[in-house]
Order: sequence, then C-alpha cells, then structure tokens
Amino acid sequence: MNTRPQKYTVAQIPARYITYLHTVCASSAFLVALVVGCYTHYHKIVQNEYFGYPEEWFPSVSATTGDRYPARALFQILIALTAGPRFALVLLWYVCSNQSSKTLLSIGLIRNIACGGWVFITSTDDHRIHNIAMIIYVLCTLPWQLGVLYTSPKNHISVKRRKYLTTLFFGTLPPMIYYFVQHKIHRIPGAYTTYAFFEWSLIIYDIAFDAVTSLDFEKFDVKVTRRKTDEWQKEKEIV
Repeated sequence: MNTRPQKYTVAQIPARYITYLHTVCASSAFLVALVVGCYTHYHKIVQNEYFGYPEEWFPSVSATTGDRYPARALFQILIALTAGPRFALVLLWYVCSNQSSKTLLSIGLIRNIACGGWVFITSTDDHRIHNIAMIIYVLCTLPWQLGVLYTSPKNHISVKRRKYLTTLFFGTLPPMIYYFVQHKIHRIPGAYTTYAFFEWSLIIYDIAFDAVTSLDFEKFDVKVTRRKTDEWQKEKEIV
C-alpha cells in the first residue's frame, strides 16, 4: 500500500505582493493618522510641554499616532494589519538569502516585536516602555539593514536603493537628536517641529527600505500546499 504523502497546491501568490501589502498598510497607517489627527485635534497634537501653535506647527509621530481618538484607533487598526506581512517579509528574506543568517532572522523578529512595543504602547500610556521599545527598534535597524545589504541577491538596482535609504536613515539621526536636545534642554521655540520633520522622514525611509524587497521577490512565489496520502484519496473517492 502506497502511503507516500502527496502535495497539492491550494493557493499561490507572487511574493512581491506581500511587499506591496506591507507598504500600503504601513504607509496608510501613518498617513491616515496624520490627516485625521490634524483635522480633529490639530492644536492639541502640535502642543508640547513648553510651546504650542504657532511656535510649534507640525506634530511628532508619537503625538499623531498615540495621543488622540480617532487618529490613534485608526492608526492601530491599520498598523495591526501590517504585522502579518511584516513578519512574512522577515521570513521570506531568510529564504531569499538562502538561509544564510539565522542571526539576521533573529534580529528581524526582535525588531518587529520592538516595533509593536512602540506603536501599541504610546508615550501617553507608558513613556518609559515606549522609549525603550523605540531604542531597541532603532538599535536593531542598523544590523538589520546592513545584514540585508550583505545578504542581498546580486540585483544592482535594489542594492543601490538600499544603500541610499540606509545612508538617509542613519544620516537623519544626528540632526534629529540635535533638535530634540534643543527642545528638551534648551527649550528653543520651534525646535520640536523641526525634530518632528526628521522623525517623520525616518518613517518614510524605513518603509521604503522594506519596499525594495519587491525587486528581490520577483522570482519568488508563496505556495499553500495540502498533504494527503493515496490511501486517504481512495477512501475519499469511496465515500
């Protein structure tokens, strides 16, 4: 009796569609929160502990996504939809890079969990935990982006774009920190608005970096298969 398991394809989608889904959900989460937040509570979300409008006129990421309803609720719903494709991207990259680095896989998973920490635990909920999760996320981003660059398939366009986005991401950190210090310690009017622009740019570079995987996944498909034995198939036909 032949009981050798057979596999049947139930569904198959191009892997790049997962990248598209992640890019759309992540971008929509922040954009919708920004638009809705400014429309419903503009003066409140640009207000900080020292200054408000008109000295400060553009909201930070944290104030936009975590302080006020309904922007906070819409953001968290959309960012929750991003979680699935985000973890899938990490696993797909592990496969795409020929399983070359389990360390990089671990860093990617930790980075995703830390991302959940700072987007779902806002600074209003718990300022310390929010900041710790954000710091872990940023610290994991450096080895993640460098690791992805190192393990990238030989695709000139994707490698070039990743180098550019990595340079922009980490080149933005020093001026962002500088203006945060100007706001927090020296209490310079308008410094927090400038800081907010650098903070939002990090979001753009981060999402764009992950979006580049669509170029590397062009030759990959994700399959859902079903296993069943010949014996099981015969029993099914008899019934």
